[in-house]
Amino acid sequence: MAMAKAKLVSVLLLALLIAISAISAKQVMAKEAAQYHLDSGSYGPGSLKSYQCPSQCARRCGQTQYHKPCMFFCQKCCAKCLCVPPGYYGNKAVCPCYNNWKTKRGGPKCP
Repeated sequence: MAMAKAKLVSVLLLALLIAISAISAKQVMAKEAAQYHLDSGSYGPGSLKSYQCPSQCARRCGQTQYHKPCMFFCQKCCAKCLCVPPGYYGNKAVCPCYNNWKTKRGGPKCP
């Protein structure tokens, strides 16, 4: 009988830990979404102020080995578009100006 109670308690504790883990993971994802201003109404051209460009570009270029050129072009694009896509790479569709600005050769200007 005592063994069955111990198993029941351990199963309940495991379920509680899983629930707490799921809740904390959800909160972390919500914080990241807020950090990258992913709300549907607050993204796109003009969603940033010019003084926010350096910090958003530092985030965008944070994991590249070509940090200086990335920062240069990102800040140039941000100054024009007032938008920087979320994440370190891709996601340019949420910022059409940033996505569609091309070099003379037709490649993407913005990182």
